[in-house]
Amino acid sequence: MKNKKQNQNSVFEKFAANVSKAAGSTPAFISAFLLVVVWAISGPFFNYSETWQLVINTGTTIITFLMVFLIQKAQNKDSLAIQLKLNELVASSEYASNSLVDIESMTEEEMIIVQKYYHRLNELSKKDESIKTSHSIDEAHEQHNRKNQNRSKRDYVKTKTK
Repeated sequence: MKNKKQNQNSVFEKFAANVSKAAGSTPAFISAFLLVVVWAISGPFFNYSETWQLVINTGTTIITFLMVFLIQKAQNKDSLAIQLKLNELVASSEYASNSLVDIESMTEEEMIIVQKYYHRLNELSKKDESIKTSHSIDEAHEQHNRKNQNRSKRDYVKTKTK
């Protein structure tokens, strides 16, 4: 029973993602624009009647109402994926503060305190070096090697303690 529900959720998630992508495309905008132009041009043929106005009002209201939920569903999934990726980066970085993992659960006041910390850190770094300072490929390789060595040491310690 659980698999059927998961499959239904995945179908809806795929549908929401596909509709969100399609709605944000150039052809979708052009189609909507042309629809409005055709509606406006048809006004004289329908004597600008209340029914003529009601057609566009009802159509746009229904589409907008449904799109809000579809786009929000897709946005929630994307946002969660980004948060999880950022949490992984913070958790895996030797020098990052683990207090930032799951920061989205903090209150706004707690986030402001963290923001002040990073603002101060930024001020201090401006004193040390120019923002135009670039880093070399060699520095990237050194950092990568340092992380690999640290992982190897941790793995070695874990296997010895088992």
